[in-house]
Amino acid sequence: MPADTTTAREALASVSREPGAPKPDAILTGDKITRTFGGLTAVDVDHIEIQRGVITALIGPNGAGKTTLFNLLTGFDSPDTGTWAFNGRSLAKVPAFKVARAGMVRTFQLTKVLAKLTVIENMRLGATGQRGESFWSAPFKALWSGQEDEVTSRADSLLERFKLDAKREDFAGSLSGGQRKLLEMARALMVDPELIMLDEPMAGVNPALKQSLLGHVKSLRDEGRTVLFVEHDMDMVRDISDWVIVMAQGKIVAEGTPDQVMSDQAVIDAYLGAHHDTDITELDETELEQATEAELDQEA
Repeated sequence: MPADTTTAREALASVSREPGAPKPDAILTGDKITRTFGGLTAVDVDHIEIQRGVITALIGPNGAGKTTLFNLLTGFDSPDTGTWAFNGRSLAKVPAFKVARAGMVRTFQLTKVLAKLTVIENMRLGATGQRGESFWSAPFKALWSGQEDEVTSRADSLLERFKLDAKREDFAGSLSGGQRKLLEMARALMVDPELIMLDEPMAGVNPALKQSLLGHVKSLRDEGRTVLFVEHDMDMVRDISDWVIVMAQGKIVAEGTPDQVMSDQAVIDAYLGAHHDTDITELDETELEQATEAELDQEA
């Protein structure tokens, strides 16, 4: 059911600014989530709650563990310890595709469009439960053609909403970086999710498309959806977020409204030097990414 966004935002006024503060109506919760790579602890989150029906920003310096946390919550990586739940349902050991089917969908910092398929084909792939994908029904078009027409109609409506209808028959690989971000966001809506998690939606987007993307993110909340996004653009965070969670060195160090966290000493320390001696460098981040890929390859 869509959330009452006004009520959800007003409810945040009574929430404590303590890290991991409980929320009046949490859609996503997590406890004791840890992830290590060799001797490096990438995520060490004691408790996290995401309020339903609002836009929550997850911010922090490079190497804070934001994307790793995203990967853990959405089934793209497995934690060393911890439990987490979406709408009260445990997602431990649930694969990523089932997490998406449950209504929690994510996008990526590096877009995952299928470059050699057209825009409309990418959109159709986002729909779930398609009878035409079944081994037994695929040969019999009469069993699935009506459903495919409905999927295509929904896809066309979303492409028009995201101003991509003119690109309908173009290969996705021909789109600009910003257009790919729009396509990935539009494709995520094909499953009608309750929670959308955006990993740096503004990364690589030219200024001309930024305002359009901002408007689309706000519209997701206005429809009653919940949005959780990772972002380094503080102007964007101030503009659209209702609540901000700050990570540093894998931990949640602060929470609050945008104005509150921007003046929080823990946030200032995280960005400007209290952790300078132990911040993860760009080299460390590269090693971390390589370690992650190696572990995922072994699991596959």
